[in-house]
Amino acid sequence: MRDEKKTGSGSSEFDFIARIRRQAQKRISNLDSFSSLIPHPSSLILGIGDDAAVIRQRSGLDSVITADLLVEGIDFDLDTFKTSPRDIGHKALAVSLSDIAAMGARPRWALLSIGVPQTRWDSSFLEEFYKGVRALACLHDVTIIGGDISRTPERVVVDSIVLGEVLRGRAVLRSGARPGDRIYVTGSVGGAAAGLNILQQGSHQQTTRRRTRAQRQLIQRQTRPTPRVEWGRMLCEKKLATAMIDLSDGLSSDLAHLCRESGVGARVEAGRVPVDSLIERAGINESDALPLALNGGEDFELLFTVRPRAAAKLPDKVGGVPVTHIGDVTGDEGKACLVEGGRARILKPSGFQHFKRS
Repeated sequence: MRDEKKTGSGSSEFDFIARIRRQAQKRISNLDSFSSLIPHPSSLILGIGDDAAVIRQRSGLDSVITADLLVEGIDFDLDTFKTSPRDIGHKALAVSLSDIAAMGARPRWALLSIGVPQTRWDSSFLEEFYKGVRALACLHDVTIIGGDISRTPERVVVDSIVLGEVLRGRAVLRSGARPGDRIYVTGSVGGAAAGLNILQQGSHQQTTRRRTRAQRQLIQRQTRPTPRVEWGRMLCEKKLATAMIDLSDGLSSDLAHLCRESGVGARVEAGRVPVDSLIERAGINESDALPLALNGGEDFELLFTVRPRAAAKLPDKVGGVPVTHIGDVTGDEGKACLVEGGRARILKPSGFQHFKRS
């Protein structure tokens, strides 16, 4: 038998859920305008409050669903790095929005479940966490329709589920790349990994006040990533991307995933990789910049392929975010090469793995 979880002030998790429900309903009631970009919320029949949400399926659309798990001590650090609860809420939703973007879909609904130890429950942690979730959800017109709250022995655990919609049969998969296609990356890469390095190196040596502006911005790349939802939708709607994946594990690893699913190879020009300019401004060694860009991960940019004849239709920027042609798809199945200084070498997938063998 589960005991009812209560805060020090006597309120239970049911009171907290009721507050989240009221906030969600208030947001829905404010969506009184209709456009092709913001569908009327009538497709949501029932949100938070019952045993399950009810969604009215719309004809001509496919549903896209993703789930991500974030664990304290693995995916974020509350104590050593002083990561704020609001940043954790933002990132929990952002990683799932990025998955939806990689399919070319429009995110519609989110379910956030979280387990917290008693000490976090007795603080303002959950209030701040959901502020971070709501702010990003509002930015992308995503409605929070459910989730769960429970108690954990020691660490915070977050489960984020996002549901999106895409025109029937139009979801962009990892398996559509063909030899001759061009390979592109949105934004810049390496910044999130550089930010994590700064946090790790400075945890015992450097206070926030002593960090430079570039260092603080790199840390924000790690703690508050920006999902490229607009890019993903545009590439899908205009039928430009033949294959796509988001850069969560690192460019080298995620490119390998895409090549494997498509049965192709790749040739990447090192000089074209859009290394985050903040890395140099933060005083990080130049020799470390490219490895961070290739293997660091958690940039949540989009890596995608385009047929050569469609490349001219690709815009330079979407929402102020640029795109870079970094290489081409080859017929060497499963073989990715990095060309640097006129020499080609195998680009091994060296990004993040949860269970990496020694």
